[in-house]
Formats: sequence, C-alpha cells, structure tokens
Amino acid sequence: MAQVRPRLEAFAAEMLGGLARSDQRAKGELYLRGLLVDGKRKSMQPMAARLGVDHQQLQQFVTSSTWDHVEVRKRVARWADDVLDPEAYVIDDSGFPKDGSDSPGVARMYSGTLGKVGNCQIGVSVHAVTDAASVAINWALFVPESWDDTTTTDADKVAQIRRRRARCKIPDGVRHREKWRLALDMLDQVTGSPADDRVEDRHRVEGEHRVDGGGWGLPQRTTVADAGYGDITGFRLGLEQRGLRYVVAVKGSTSAYSADTVPTAPAYSGRGRPPKPRYRDDPSSLTALALAAGRGAVTHLTWRHGSRRNAANPTAAMRSHFLAIRVRPANREIPRNADGSLPECWLIAEWPPDKTEPTDYWLSNLPADTPLPQLVRLAKIRWRIEHDYRELKDGLGLDHFEGRSYTGWHRHVTLAALAQAFCTHLRNDPKAPAPA
Repeated sequence: MAQVRPRLEAFAAEMLGGLARSDQRAKGELYLRGLLVDGKRKSMQPMAARLGVDHQQLQQFVTSSTWDHVEVRKRVARWADDVLDPEAYVIDDSGFPKDGSDSPGVARMYSGTLGKVGNCQIGVSVHAVTDAASVAINWALFVPESWDDTTTTDADKVAQIRRRRARCKIPDGVRHREKWRLALDMLDQVTGSPADDRVEDRHRVEGEHRVDGGGWGLPQRTTVADAGYGDITGFRLGLEQRGLRYVVAVKGSTSAYSADTVPTAPAYSGRGRPPKPRYRDDPSSLTALALAAGRGAVTHLTWRHGSRRNAANPTAAMRSHFLAIRVRPANREIPRNADGSLPECWLIAEWPPDKTEPTDYWLSNLPADTPLPQLVRLAKIRWRIEHDYRELKDGLGLDHFEGRSYTGWHRHVTLAALAQAFCTHLRNDPKAPAPA
C-alpha cells in the first residue's frame, strides 16, 4: 500500500471527484484503502482497526452521509469504457449469505454462491469485459416478494413487511422486480444518453437516486448472460427492443424451428377471411436441431489463450468443438414477421467429440454473416465474471457488509467495484510512475 498509495489517491480523486464535500472524498479514499489492505475481513470494525481510525467514520460515510454512489459508478463505468474498450456487457448475479433476517432483501433463495437454497441477499451486476480485463460497473439489490408489501393482501404481513422496509430505509419506489428486469434497467442506465427519456422507470435501478439528466452515455455493446437470463424470452425480447446484440446461454430443451421451416396457409376456399400462414408442426428442441445438423457441421477451434501452460499445451489454448446454425426460437411471446414467420437467430452449440450430444447452447441475434470464432469467443467471454466475483469477494470484501441499510449496501458494493477498478488499473500499467 505504501508503494501504490500515491496512485490510489490520484485514482480516488478522479473517481470520487463528483462528491460535493472534501471530507466525503477523503473518507471515500479511506474506505477504499480499507478494502485494499491485507486482512481477511473487510467489514467496518476490522477495516477501521487496520487503518487506525474510529470505525464510526466509515459507518457514517457509508450509511448516513449525503453522497451519490450513482455518480461514482458512472465515473467508474466511463473510465472502464475509455481504458478497457470493452467488447461486451456481461449480466450476472451473486448471493450474499446472511445469518439473520434483518439485512435488506434477505430471504431464503437459491444462490449460486451457496449452490443451494439458503438465507441470502442477491445482487445483480453489469460488467464491462474484454478477454483480458473486466470491471463491475453497475449493481442492483434484488428485492424479493417477501420485502414488497404490495404483493400481499394479508394485513399482518403488510404491517410486518412495512416495518422491515422502514428499518432498512428501502425507498417506497423500490419494489419486487425480477432479476432480468433489473438487468435491463441497468443496461438502460449504462447506455442511455444524458438526454434520453426512454426509460420511464429508471429510478427503480437505484431507488432513491433518480438519474437526473438521463443515462451515462456509454456505447451499446453485445450483452452476454448465462441461462438464468437467456432462458427468459422476455429478457431476450427486451434486449431486441433496445437494439442490443446478445449472446446468451440457454437450455437444450428450448423450443425452435430450423431456419428453413416456414409457415404455410391452406388453400383459400373463397369464403370468410383468408387463412393466415402458420407453422403446421410443433417446434423441435435446440438439442434435436443440433443433432440434425450432425457432426459434419462441427468445427474445432480455439477461442482464447489462458495462463496455465504445460508441455501438452504450451500456449494454454482454450479449444473445443462448436457448431453454429440458424434457427427460429418458438414462443408465444415472440412477435411474428409480416409473413407469419418467427425471427431467425444463431444457435451456437459446444459439442465435444466424446459426447453423444452438445453440452452447452447459446442463442445470439448477431448478424447472419458473423464468423463462428467471433460467436464462440463472445459466448465464452462470460468467464471474466468468475474472475470478478472471486476478486471482489475473496480480496475486496464485496460480501462483508454487515449494515442493514439499503443505501449502505449500494454504497459498499460501489466502493468494492471501485477497488476492483483500481486493481485493474494497476494490472494494466503496473510500472507507471506514481503521480507527482
């Protein structure tokens, strides 16, 4: 820390420069330093002890001071956009295990962190990524139905929920909203222009913090997500409606037609309304369509080079076998074309030679002339999220916040993401001289 502190102070001054008061900027840099110094636990008291300060300074800054964490996120996002030149935005979520029931949004839910249903909070995040670097740029705390008094008519439950919300200072405008909708909200915030009024409910992303003047003005980029999001037709349609390209994981059981299957109409009898074209057969599954394409459609390719080199793989090439075919996903929610046909998109499937059928599937609305290596590289770029969460949780205390404030949670994860951005800054330019 002694070696990098001048650079940290300069970086913090840039990222926290929107905070109105000098004491807030100083405490922000102090909290950031607490997240970065050695030590297993990064909650208030252990950090304060390592820093040699009263923990109430940190607590007051995060829970009750008047500063806008959205402004900090915006600066981090714009810094990442300039420095990393991201190839995609990756959507994901992570569990924050909790022992009690008083933290905002805590409930018994499935958590990938736990690998089971457990008592936890769920945070949804947006990451700006390349194959070499990534930064978490936006966050939203998932609010379960059990924390929304508008989801029940039971008077006793309504009163209980309202008491819990009041204790955690959850703004009245923050209600239960599915994780995939939170993700779309955050993408709207990231990519919206400063004068963009498309997003009527933009305040839902941050609750009490409306994003005055519109979004952050970052470019639209390909969105990548796992099957928890990709399997939801509404999520894919939401991306389409926003003009966003995507590569999202899906289950092999997802219904679809092959691209050459077209709707037909029976001959018109001359009476009544002419029959409309429609698909006469039931759709297949993605697995069936991939199997019908066969092994002859599979290509062996390398999508990136890792760091674990050995004698058998001296370049650490990440290789597998893939196919990509055009399909038409089938779902009642998907709008038809004028001729009654369903829109085409890419099906990408990973099919190792020792497996009888593909092991992984993705859908993508990237252009029909997109090369297979590009499709696969974007499908696989989600690996950066595992790096991000590991660094944020194991090293930077992302899930160590013990406060019971909705705003405090958002501020803590914002500062943890800022700490991660600083680590990325050092990795990108480790030998740069400290600022004068």
